[in-house]
Amino acid sequence: MEVITVGPGLAGRSFPGDGRPVLLVHGLSSNARLWDGVARHLDGHPVVAVDLRGHGLSAQVPDVEPDATLAAAHDLAAVCDDLGWSAPVVAGQSWGGNVVLQLAADRTLHGMALVDGGWLQLSDRFTTIDDAWAVLAPPPFDGLTAEALRARLHTAHPDWSDEAVEATVGNLQIHVDGTVTPWLTRERHRAIVESMLAHQPRELYARVECPALLLVAGEANPAAAEAAAALPRAELVAFPGGDHDLHAQHPEEVAALIKRLT
Repeated sequence: MEVITVGPGLAGRSFPGDGRPVLLVHGLSSNARLWDGVARHLDGHPVVAVDLRGHGLSAQVPDVEPDATLAAAHDLAAVCDDLGWSAPVVAGQSWGGNVVLQLAADRTLHGMALVDGGWLQLSDRFTTIDDAWAVLAPPPFDGLTAEALRARLHTAHPDWSDEAVEATVGNLQIHVDGTVTPWLTRERHRAIVESMLAHQPRELYARVECPALLLVAGEANPAAAEAAAALPRAELVAFPGGDHDLHAQHPEEVAALIKRLT
C-alpha cells in the first residue's frame, strides 16, 4: 500500500494490480483506512481508497463549492481523470454511496457498489437542516481518549478485526495527551448533512447506466429496495445482522461482491 495525492489534493491509499481499477469511497466522518481489508481482497486490481475533503489525511483541503455532496462527486471525477481511469468500478459506503450514485449519474462507470447507502434521502425524514442536525449531529468527544475509544469499539463490534477498529479510530486525530477529536469539523459535518438534505437520489436512478450492487445491512430496507427496482441493472444483497460499516465487518465478502462488477 502506498499513500498518494490525487485529484484536487486528496489523500489516497493505493494498492497495485493490473485488472479493472476500483475506487473506494468512505462515508460521513469516516476515512479511507476502513477499506483496507476490502482493498487487499481485491487482489489483482489496482485500488485507490480516498479521503474526501475534511476527512482523514485530506482534512486540510479547503472547500470549494457550497454543496458538499456534489463537490465530493466532482472530486471523484477529478481523481478518476488524474489516475487515467476512464471506466472504473466505484464503491461507496453510507453518504459515500450517495456521492458515488451522483458520480455514476454524471459519467460512465463500469460498475457501482452501494454499501448501506446511496439511497439516503434525508428529505423523507426531515424538513429543515435544524431538524436533521438535532438528530444527526455527532456526539461530543470531550476528554475521550483513543484507548477508551478502542475499548468501546471492541465491545460494540466483537466480530471486527483489530485492523478495522484501528481504522475507525483513524476517523479522529489523536493529540499528544491521548485525547481525540474528529478530523471532520462540526461546521463541515453540518454542511454535509445540509447537502444530503438537498440531495435527491430518486432523481438519479434512471440516469445510471452501469450495473449496480446494493449491499444492505439487515434484512428489510424499503429505500434500498426502491433503489434496486428503479436502477436499470441492479442486484440487492442483504447482510442479516450486518453493521452499517459492512466493509469493516465483512471485508472479504464485500470484496468478493465488488469483484463481480469488474
